[in-house]
Amino acid sequence: MTVLETERLVLRPLTGDDFADYAAMLADPEVAGGLAESVGTSAADAWRSLATFIGHREIRGFSHWAVVEKATGRFAGRAGPWRPHGFPGLGVGWCLAREHWGKGYASEAGRAAVAYCFDRLGADEVVSVILHGNLRSIAVAERIGHRHLRDIEYRNQTVHLYGQQRPTG
Repeated sequence: MTVLETERLVLRPLTGDDFADYAAMLADPEVAGGLAESVGTSAADAWRSLATFIGHREIRGFSHWAVVEKATGRFAGRAGPWRPHGFPGLGVGWCLAREHWGKGYASEAGRAAVAYCFDRLGADEVVSVILHGNLRSIAVAERIGHRHLRDIEYRNQTVHLYGQQRPTG
């Protein structure tokens, strides 16, 4: 899987070495509670989640990247393309540790992920599934060019489906 660099971030494949930082991020109930994938806050939950993203990369050839600050080398979260079984299309998602909220990292990584989906994966549409009430993720979706498409049922809950079509011209 490709390593991408943005202005302030390195987006590289998640590995088992990310587990401690990943588990610390998901141990925050506010972080885990904002995810449509229903992840718990225990270390075992974090292990399963990390393994799912790494396994997705093995099956599909792409997955969320580790989001790493260029300036410090610190793990900030995960973001990237995603299409697990039952997902409503080729998606992009993001999840950042709370100490990295408000820095624009989710938008920066999200824009890189959308471009990757169009340019490298040949997508005609890219979507994001967002929980009702997750205003921070809605703002990120809008900043990366998504618009609200409709509400859908996903994993026994009604969620917002945001997305965008491949740019023309």
